[in-house]
Amino acid sequence: DVQLLESGGGLVQEGGSLTLSCAISGFTVRSCCMSWYRQAPGKEREGVASIVGGGTISYADSVKGRFTISQDSAKNTLYLRMNSLKPEDTATYYCAAESTFPKCIRMQTTVIVGASASASDFMYWGQGTPVTVSS
Repeated sequence: DVQLLESGGGLVQEGGSLTLSCAISGFTVRSCCMSWYRQAPGKEREGVASIVGGGTISYADSVKGRFTISQDSAKNTLYLRMNSLKPEDTATYYCAAESTFPKCIRMQTTVIVGASASASDFMYWGQGTPVTVSS
């Protein structure tokens, strides 16, 4: 069975750091396009960072220079390192996976332009991990 399991969220003060993990089972991390999305209360789910096409990395403008997406093949895990956190980063963070080329392009595009995505847009989603940044 395919499963994406996020962890690493929590409460952090403004300016602090967190590293989110997305442990993958059922496929290898490098065989799919992978991304991180976030959803704040009352808002749509927005793209944060993605790795598509064998290594092309993209970030939303709002996190560029502060967040780093990476993957570890040995651990079959996707990561999101978040530095200089701001209260507006408060959200539930989800990892997503997609294997079809057209949807990989959509995944990358939603991240670059800051567009929203729904659960039906991509093949697999994790259950989410909440991040709260206090001011």
